Amino acid sequence: MPKLSLALLAVLASAAAPAERVAIGPGQFVSTLPPGPGIATVAVAQFLLDRRPVTNAEFLEFVRTHPQWQRGRAPALLADGQYLAHWSGPVDPGPAAGSFQPVTHVSWYAAKAYCEAQGARLPRWYEWEFVAAASETLADARGDPAWRQRILDWYARPTAAALADVGSSPPNYYGVFDLHGLIWEWVLDYNSLLVSNDSREQGGADRARFCGEGALSTADRDNYAVLMRIALLNSLQANYTTANLGFRCAAEPP
Repeated sequence: MPKLSLALLAVLASAAAPAERVAIGPGQFVSTLPPGPGIATVAVAQFLLDRRPVTNAEFLEFVRTHPQWQRGRAPALLADGQYLAHWSGPVDPGPAAGSFQPVTHVSWYAAKAYCEAQGARLPRWYEWEFVAAASETLADARGDPAWRQRILDWYARPTAAALADVGSSPPNYYGVFDLHGLIWEWVLDYNSLLVSNDSREQGGADRARFCGEGALSTADRDNYAVLMRIALLNSLQANYTTANLGFRCAAEPP
């Protein structure tokens, strides 16, 4: 086997290193999904969030040390038939999945297991929405039409054949990268985001299928970008995987 240069070894080690986390909050904001009737403001306790989405190299290290999550070994109940389908092999991302590109084709179960192996968890929706409301200069840029249009322009573009590396775009106000413009992301409570246009539809069997109080009408119907993300998450099952759906981890502060 040919020897790897020290520079290449350093690159590979950096790609597989655990993601750096940044402290977010505490804070309050008006969510697109209010927590209950007559409640407009959501309080977010301080939490830690990965600055970047999890990469192929990081997930490769995980499946090497947790072989039950390798492609072909994870049961269909936990990961569908497209799980890590773009990798060349169970422990070989290959040329189609660059080390610094975000890992995709991962199920909610796999993402949750990865975060737990790091002593962390997936971010909750309100945590994700809170930090994703920030632009490069504003903690809450949702009232900025230019910022919102930039996100919508990304949604309008077809997914590129090869995803950009994580961290290729400027960080937001909190120092977090790629919350918009690269991939969609799993959240811990993705299946509590049941949204209805008609309040008469917000009880009964549908509501019973979802946890929490997520079956609520949206408060900000003009924020189309957030509504698109909610609609995507609401359409998923926990074992689903797609080519543009990845994740990052969160944790409680020490």
